[in-house]
Amino acid sequence: MRAALAIVIGAAAVALAGCAGGAEPPRATSTAPVIAPGRPGEQARTLSPDEAVTAVPSPTANAADVRFFQDMVVHHRQALDMSAAAPTRASSDEVRRLAARIADVQGPEINAMIRWLRQQGQRVPDHHAAHDGMPGMATPEQMARLRAARGPEFDRLYISLMTAHHMGAITMAAGELEKGSHTVPLELASDISVSQAAEINRMRRITITG
Repeated sequence: MRAALAIVIGAAAVALAGCAGGAEPPRATSTAPVIAPGRPGEQARTLSPDEAVTAVPSPTANAADVRFFQDMVVHHRQALDMSAAAPTRASSDEVRRLAARIADVQGPEINAMIRWLRQQGQRVPDHHAAHDGMPGMATPEQMARLRAARGPEFDRLYISLMTAHHMGAITMAAGELEKGSHTVPLELASDISVSQAAEINRMRRITITG
């Protein structure tokens, strides 16, 4: 998905270069096909050069970009909280490896989103930020059950909660891909859509025994 965005940006840049010196509005000059990534669950589509000029993500953030990163920081933090107990409470090696991968990926993503929000002069959510209505988030009661569980019970609950959590993240990413404008949030939304869909498929294949 990120590569597809890069193709769009590169192709449009070539098209604009020939028009930089004139007063006429930019027109596409290449006939090469340009692939635009689709939203989650949708196929990519081919843009004409004229469409590609207007499809380039903007370097200017809008409200959807800011809200997406603010919400996703909170969303990712809960995924880290859910995964923190896996090394000592999970009985499945697959669950422990999955939890480690989620922590390794989402921790740096949190840091990147926080840096971007600060660069934009926007609020960074604190660690106790409310998440009412945020898709896929586990309730306090569900988190308490997860922290108290051990062995196969932990494995099953972790897989159930994390699957719902990932589905919520994909929903949030779809909203950003539809309404966002800034390149950085759009690229992360694309990455989340692909990587977390793959992890959902991986979780569905894990067999819990005991």
